[in-house]
Amino acid sequence: MDNAIMLKIEHLSAGYGAIQVLWDINIELRFNEIVCIVGANGAGKSTFLNTILGSVPVWQGTINFLGEDVGRKPSPQRVKMGIGFAPEGRHLFYGLTVEDNLLMGAFQRKMDHSVKEDLEFVYGLFNALRDFRKRMAGNLSGGEQQMCAIGRALMASPKLLVIDELSLGLAPVIVDDLIDILSNLTREKKIAILMVEQDVQVALDLADRGYVIEAGAITMSDTSENLAADAHIKTAYLGA
Repeated sequence: MDNAIMLKIEHLSAGYGAIQVLWDINIELRFNEIVCIVGANGAGKSTFLNTILGSVPVWQGTINFLGEDVGRKPSPQRVKMGIGFAPEGRHLFYGLTVEDNLLMGAFQRKMDHSVKEDLEFVYGLFNALRDFRKRMAGNLSGGEQQMCAIGRALMASPKLLVIDELSLGLAPVIVDDLIDILSNLTREKKIAILMVEQDVQVALDLADRGYVIEAGAITMSDTSENLAADAHIKTAYLGA
């Protein structure tokens, strides 16, 4: 199963109104794998994720998840099939407690013992959330809010966790902690991760493989190790 394809995207084109943003995107992600999509601001990374999630319509191509083309399915159905999302900017409900925010992630599930078990699992991953479970989400630090956003996505019991800009606005020490937690998550819970990240070093530190998107098209793909050693990547993205 580890080498089987969980997500296969072929010849994907998409955009907004009459403006095309994505051009013939082809990407694969295997079970238990961490894959990153890297590129400069405005390259089309977030549009790509939003197309996978259903908030941007597919113009052409297919999004095959667990053997089924989900490109025309509504977003809630994609979540129910096993796609969890931690969005850029967190998008928490600031007037609700941490625990209420986490439980919002399980809104499509039957509220039984499995939800309580997953809530305990999330608290085990992020000890700060357990300590602040009755605190309003708007009173958390940026790092704690990111933990809450990831935890909320995990409460949907996903097979694939999609993360948009993991490191945005966070201190390096917090980012390092999140990298460790997500690496362990993939090993322990067998959850695949697809992440979009502007900080290429952060992305390559976490991911097994990566794709480079430039002007809405995939221009490179390789293992993270090979991408980190590539002269173009070093010059364009790593400041070397």
